[in-house]
Amino acid sequence: MKKTLKKGCSRAFTSFLPTFVAMKTLTNADFIYKLIAQGEHQQQDFKFEISDARKIAKTLSAFSNTDGGRLLIGVKDNGRIAGVRSEEEVYMIEAAARLYCVPEVSYTTQAVVVEGKTVLLVQIDKCAEKPVCAKNENDKLLAYVRVKDENILATTVHLRVWQQEGSAKGEWMQFTEKEQLLLDWLNTESILSLNRYCRKTGTTRRAAEHLLAKFVRYDIVEPVFENHKFCFKLK
Repeated sequence: MKKTLKKGCSRAFTSFLPTFVAMKTLTNADFIYKLIAQGEHQQQDFKFEISDARKIAKTLSAFSNTDGGRLLIGVKDNGRIAGVRSEEEVYMIEAAARLYCVPEVSYTTQAVVVEGKTVLLVQIDKCAEKPVCAKNENDKLLAYVRVKDENILATTVHLRVWQQEGSAKGEWMQFTEKEQLLLDWLNTESILSLNRYCRKTGTTRRAAEHLLAKFVRYDIVEPVFENHKFCFKLK
């Protein structure tokens, strides 16, 4: 068909043909190349190999608790395609999702052959009921969030936010001196850590977590990750 078209085409149509064919023949391999070109970011992570299901559970937790994401397994950090080494890595993902995540994580997988090597594409959706926790080496449950291309341990404020989101809807927030004091401090310092807020105001840590979580839920305050820690600022 392609040969016949070329013989019967005018010069103008012939010059258009390569673009037309490329649009029509976009392959799964092309799709993987496009993903790799994006690099690692908040919704994408590269894994050369999976040798520890507990470690991959952290990534599944972080994606589930943030915006969802995808894993490209068999791809090095620099974007080079290495391919998955064995079916064992598929079982590692299953173990991470079902045995080391609580609640267990739903995911989909697709094997794509690129450059004669198999890349495993794992898609994880954002979870409606948070937190999704990962078991550490001592079987302690820890929740993670995704910040840029890192999996970061969730703060107690994140946990409070998720706890409050799971409570009854239609909650009112009473605006008192303590709410105004928090806003004043945020206006003064622009970025405020939980510990500094507690020290400056004499507020208990539990009360401060509860108040900051409410402000985050009402879209007044947002958490920011700077200098390896979470702080809070006005939106």
